[in-house]
Amino acid sequence: MATIRRFEDIEAWRRARELAREVYRHSKTGDFARDYGLRDQIRRASISVMSNIAEGFERSGRAEFVQFLKIAKGSAGEVEAQLYVALDQGYISPAEFDSLRSSAVESKRLIGGLIRYLRAAPSREPATRNSQPVTRNP
Repeated sequence: MATIRRFEDIEAWRRARELAREVYRHSKTGDFARDYGLRDQIRRASISVMSNIAEGFERSGRAEFVQFLKIAKGSAGEVEAQLYVALDQGYISPAEFDSLRSSAVESKRLIGGLIRYLRAAPSREPATRNSQPVTRNP
């Protein structure tokens, strides 16, 4: 079993970081960069995914961690929805949309898996490093 000692060890957080990086890269040029409302909102939503995973991990209990993971998953869904707007406005190509959407969907999948794991794990197994490390199968 692998031990998660820092939020940076969480695969879902690493994927969310990649999503934010991709969103920033695609939204910093052309018409996308000039659509301040959409650009800022999709950036905030992408940051929210990784931030809520990290914040939840640093909280004191499993239930609180799960709650933050739910928020993170919702933010990934928000990014996904906003990508449709970017596509419809011609700010990103269909190929860019597919790549970005895949990243958002993968983030949601990983977060959902972590939520399921935390809900199913025996209660004696703590959720955060504030008590003991989270363990998971490789």
